[in-house]
Amino acid sequence: MTETIHDQKSFLNCDPGRGIILVVDDNPANLQVLSSFLDQSSFEVWATRSGEKAIQKLDDDHLPDLILLDVMMPGIDGFETCKHLKSNPRIQDIPIIFMTALSDTANKVKGLQLGAVDYITKPFQYEEVLVRIEQQLKLRTLTKTLIVKNAELQQAQTQLIQAEKVAALGHLTAGIAHEVNNPVNFIAGNLNFVEQYVQEVVDLLKLYQKYLPDPPVEIQNAIKTKDISFLLNDLSKIIKSMRVGTDRVTEVVSSLNKFSRSREVGKKLANLHEGLESTLLILGHRLKSNAHRPTIQLIKEYGKLPLIECYPGEINQVLMNLICNAIDAIEETQNNQEFEENYKYSGLIRIETESIGERVILRIVDNASGISEADRTKIFDAFYTTKTIGKGTGLGLSIAYQIVVNNHHGKLTYHSTQGEGTEFVIELPIR
Repeated sequence: MTETIHDQKSFLNCDPGRGIILVVDDNPANLQVLSSFLDQSSFEVWATRSGEKAIQKLDDDHLPDLILLDVMMPGIDGFETCKHLKSNPRIQDIPIIFMTALSDTANKVKGLQLGAVDYITKPFQYEEVLVRIEQQLKLRTLTKTLIVKNAELQQAQTQLIQAEKVAALGHLTAGIAHEVNNPVNFIAGNLNFVEQYVQEVVDLLKLYQKYLPDPPVEIQNAIKTKDISFLLNDLSKIIKSMRVGTDRVTEVVSSLNKFSRSREVGKKLANLHEGLESTLLILGHRLKSNAHRPTIQLIKEYGKLPLIECYPGEINQVLMNLICNAIDAIEETQNNQEFEENYKYSGLIRIETESIGERVILRIVDNASGISEADRTKIFDAFYTTKTIGKGTGLGLSIAYQIVVNNHHGKLTYHSTQGEGTEFVIELPIR
């Protein structure tokens, strides 16, 4: 026998704010009694008498926490209503409990397959209704909590990976710089003596030529065969080339040290342009032409920037990730390009900097194929990548976002047009 509402008061947990329940039933008596019972159970109750009105009601911004849905209704029945609601991403996670006098297994299975979480059989046992509602609301709360905790764990994992990558990259570049620096210094230092000694030998030969203008035939033949004049002239050029090469290696080593900033702890005043130049020098080989594409044109439009307070190693990693992504996008566009006759795609990267108020702005723009609509909401997600297997971890942009937004209280945004390219914008506070 169905108990009355007054008989149920001993079962009720009357904590306020227990949630919003949408009751959908075409029977006015059932709707009135169930709504009154739930209202006394401290729920906020919304009531409608058809599936159509329920769907219309859920078009509002404010949504219920649970839906009690009658199966047998004129017009759109409960099954069709459920199917419609579960097809809407905005409301598909709201738990639906069917109310029905149909107790056969086939109907229950059908309802559960459509996405319902439970069944309540008419006539109602109100304490059963209350317990089932409470259990589903608890499950939904736990699910939401798990989603939040999972996001927090994923963020913590990303930050940990980012910290490890920064540390590893810093140690690696510092180690390479140290190991290369010693032999380069040795070579550069000895070049001074080589240049001096060669010049002394040349001067001595010139003295021989001055005071012994008619050497023996054997020496004259050797001079003609070896082309002494060419050798002496070319030897000087070789030494100069070697000096240019060692200066270049020294410059790269200096850039590696600036890039890693491995010995620095805490935030420092840093020159953003210096970090950009160090990064571009390290990536210079990727901008040059290769067997698959022509040279990537680089345009630098630097404004006047103050020193900014930041973690230089982390900011350099952001610059490295974004410029590498631009190069990757250009290479992918090149590989996918279906060339028209007399047309050849040419990659271009433009880097702009400016200072506005208390913030510095850096833009990295490419003319690749752009970001697709499907990818635009996910590109900053950890482990999400559009690159082929082996070419991306899905961490570059996620880590860049963490560094700019969380570690430096800045902004990292982007604008992309399909077929035209992508612009990433970094905003950093000066202090």
